[in-house]
Amino acid sequence: MNIFVFVKRVPDTESKIRINPEAKAIIEEGINFILSPYDEYAVEEAIRLKEAKGGQVTTISVGTQESLTILKKCLAMGVDEALLVKDENEETYDGLRTARIIVRTMEKKFPNPDLLLFGKQSVGVDNAQVPSMVAELLGLPQVNVVTKLEIEGNKGFAQREIEGALEKVAFSLPAVVSAQKGLNEPRYETLRGIMMAKKKEIPVLSLEELGLGEEELSSQLEISRMEAPPLRQAGKIIEGTAEEAAKRLVELLHKEAKVI
Repeated sequence: MNIFVFVKRVPDTESKIRINPEAKAIIEEGINFILSPYDEYAVEEAIRLKEAKGGQVTTISVGTQESLTILKKCLAMGVDEALLVKDENEETYDGLRTARIIVRTMEKKFPNPDLLLFGKQSVGVDNAQVPSMVAELLGLPQVNVVTKLEIEGNKGFAQREIEGALEKVAFSLPAVVSAQKGLNEPRYETLRGIMMAKKKEIPVLSLEELGLGEEELSSQLEISRMEAPPLRQAGKIIEGTAEEAAKRLVELLHKEAKVI
């Protein structure tokens, strides 16, 4: 099987995020960046499929030079090859722009994939748009938010958790699949894997080499303002009898919270 996994460098979920209102961006100084957690499930699933079915796993990231760090992690986990598509305008918040870059990369460099794996969303932007857009632009079947995946020949079988039920989906390959928590338990890098990853050179592909025009790369989104959420107000303790407390609670919900 020829499997491709698409990953992204994102701020650690435990980092304290600070905003630069003038630049309309987060302040990266002091932030630890990691491989997006949902992407880890996709990487692990690709490695497991390779171990069971044979083939090759290639991981690709669209981002800045710093994204080489997460690609090294993927190599240390056990993927065969990695590629960085260098984009200095990484955090555009425009999923369509990213999807177009991925699609052109596949068309130019890897025209015969069997499976394209993504995390269901990046924890940096949380748009959950890119996998579906890539599938649509490439004209491939897609199954999103997958918690179980099986491949038999040129057919795939997936399970998705939906409200109150478990949905089973059959699809043909090639296809696009996005991973949800529960699909597997990602492995840790081994010392041997880390040492091998350090020695492996990761090719870097520029947007110019892909032949993408200004119109294709232009963002269709504009950030008008970026600011931190307001501080949460302290809670209130309502005292008195049950009847008095109930009346006071209704009054607060109506006049202050304005939810009733």
